[in-house]
Amino acid sequence: MLRSALSRRATRATCAQRKPREGTKQEVVLAMLRRPEGATVAQIAEATGWAQHTVRGFFAGLKKRQGITVEVAERIRQVGPNKQGANGSCTVYRVAE
Repeated sequence: MLRSALSRRATRATCAQRKPREGTKQEVVLAMLRRPEGATVAQIAEATGWAQHTVRGFFAGLKKRQGITVEVAERIRQVGPNKQGANGSCTVYRVAE
């Protein structure tokens, strides 16, 4: 009884370390975040078809489920003449490695 419980526990631990399947949206997002220039939430949302709040929730899930930390690489504020103010601003994210 104890042996079977321990073997099931070991199996679950190895499943948590699985690599994502090829061609998934998760793989697309991780590839974008690993680029040297990083990616914005808007770029990821456009590439995946997700809403922007879904992208930010995905970032939180990466940290919680896979231990992958997404960091802010750069904040770009566009204010001044002929700029959109806060609506034109964006944040560039990158995987912390």
